[in-house]
Amino acid sequence: MSPAALPSLSIVVGVVVERRRADSPWVDFIWRGIAVLPDEPVTQPWTVLREQDGTTLFYAGSATVDLYPSETARYRDNLASGRPSIWTVLSPSEGAWPYAVTAVTADPAEGEGFTEAADNLVEAVPMPEVLREAIESFVAEHHVEREFVKRKRRRADPEALARREHEGGQE
Repeated sequence: MSPAALPSLSIVVGVVVERRRADSPWVDFIWRGIAVLPDEPVTQPWTVLREQDGTTLFYAGSATVDLYPSETARYRDNLASGRPSIWTVLSPSEGAWPYAVTAVTADPAEGEGFTEAADNLVEAVPMPEVLREAIESFVAEHHVEREFVKRKRRRADPEALARREHEGGQE
């Protein structure tokens, strides 16, 4: 693996998931990530945190927010958005619980990329202050402004679409 592919900083977070009774004939519950905890709790995954009015909050497990120097522009844009977020990704599981924590990210493009798998539950949740400060420090230390280079279009070659005789002797 190349050094560029390794994260420069990994921050462990805990993921809180909500299970809400659905008002639907097709599904019993609606699941979604609702928060990240700024550290890994000493609680077992899928521990009930609170039950109230048909809604249950679980500590679903931990994951790492991996930060890469090449992605600092995206982190910076996330921080400047006015509502910095962390994207939680839950994937279907064959175990005792219907979902497993697959990933968490501070990169909006990566979060959007996880939505391509239709079975994933991807939620943008508020970024805890401690995480925001760590990501701001990371961006300040590693960000390098890259100049945007617009590619120039090549002129169309009208001969490229011209009809040609078949080179094998047969038409």
